[in-house]
Amino acid sequence: MIDYEYRVLRLPGAVQRSEVRAMLTEEAEYGRWEAARVLLYAGGARQVWLRRRIIRVQRTA
Repeated sequence: MIDYEYRVLRLPGAVQRSEVRAMLTEEAEYGRWEAARVLLYAGGARQVWLRRRIIRVQRTA
């Protein structure tokens, strides 16, 4: 079974689309996050759910 950890970002409508794209690209490259869900509200506000896999290390000895 794959486990994920989630992070929710709430972005106001004043943030431009290009800035949001740059921020999410940076999170994906350096933090290993991927977009799981995006909600766009009236007025332009966004709520983004990011997720990444939890890697469980099993003991070998």
